[in-house]
Amino acid sequence: MQITDKRSLTRWFIIIASFLIVILIVWNTYFMFQTFKHEERAKMELWADSMQTINNADPETDDISLPSKIVRSNETIPMILVENLNGKDVISKNQNLPDEIANDTTAVRQMLEQFKEANAPIAMRGALNNVQYIYYGNSTLLNQLKYYPVALVLIIVLFGAVVYNFYRATKMSSQNRLWAGMAKETAHQIGTPLSSLLGWIEIMKADNVDETTIEEIEKDVNRLQTIAERFSKIGSEPLLEERDIVAETEHAFDYLRARSSSQVEFNFRSPNHPVMVMLNPELHSWTIENLVKNAIDAMKGKGRLDVVVEEREKFVKIKVSDSGKGIPKSQFSKVFEPGFTTKRRGWGLGLSLTKRIVEEYHKGKIKVLSSEVGKGTTMQASYKRM
Repeated sequence: MQITDKRSLTRWFIIIASFLIVILIVWNTYFMFQTFKHEERAKMELWADSMQTINNADPETDDISLPSKIVRSNETIPMILVENLNGKDVISKNQNLPDEIANDTTAVRQMLEQFKEANAPIAMRGALNNVQYIYYGNSTLLNQLKYYPVALVLIIVLFGAVVYNFYRATKMSSQNRLWAGMAKETAHQIGTPLSSLLGWIEIMKADNVDETTIEEIEKDVNRLQTIAERFSKIGSEPLLEERDIVAETEHAFDYLRARSSSQVEFNFRSPNHPVMVMLNPELHSWTIENLVKNAIDAMKGKGRLDVVVEEREKFVKIKVSDSGKGIPKSQFSKVFEPGFTTKRRGWGLGLSLTKRIVEEYHKGKIKVLSSEVGKGTTMQASYKRM
């Protein structure tokens, strides 16, 4: 327990530290963005002062070489120079705009509206002592930096999803190992009373107990042996054998029919000849048992249940149909998830185990073939023929 706690603590420390590092990067990027933004504002204010100096200078006496150099140095920050005449903005100059925008009056107007939202204008005196306003946008570098935090946030979300899935998978793997160990231990513990029951059956035979009674008890003991074998195979690769799927399915079906409610009408249809597939008999009977019991539960022990074995060229399909309450279409994929159940009692493991037996061990497919609420459901398991 202490080792598990230490591992969990270490895992959470790594997760929290990773998130703090990513958050620190985002904050630092935001700080850099604000710093560059202030620097570009200072450059534009210097540009406005230089432009105003040039406009107010006397060409014959004043040296304007430095202001002119400052004005020419702006090659990255897009700007639009606007003069307000009679309450109307008149664009007198634009600089560093893309050619497709700079040569289009409508596009320049649209860009001006964007600049008004992006930054506060800078006022300056024009050559005729009139007031002009400089509207400017962000440089290409600043725009790229602006979207960088968004990319980092997406990285955080992706990183969190990966960490969550990894943690969940690790936890599920540990739980699976625990369940596999418990299942094998259960199978081992069942072996002792089973051996005792077999001894008592022999005593009953010696005492001339009614043969019918002994036969039924033997069937139940054999059933317990089958269940023990099933649990012993959990967590390990089962041995597949060439078997007649018709006979194996019918055998499991007959056992359940004899021990189910008389209010359930059982029907079985199949080809009249053997159909060979690679099967594990114990696990296949578990599949049929889970599907049939699930159908009986859906009908609340009263209705019609059909098991049909259909032969195809490359596949064999087993369909289990009931006249129960049905499944909404939105839940078709959820019924095979561990823990999903519509019953008040139960762990919701039956169909998830069935899916694993069919698809992982037998390399087949299982799905909800059809269902209608209030009318019934048909489940279908498909196996590849030999």
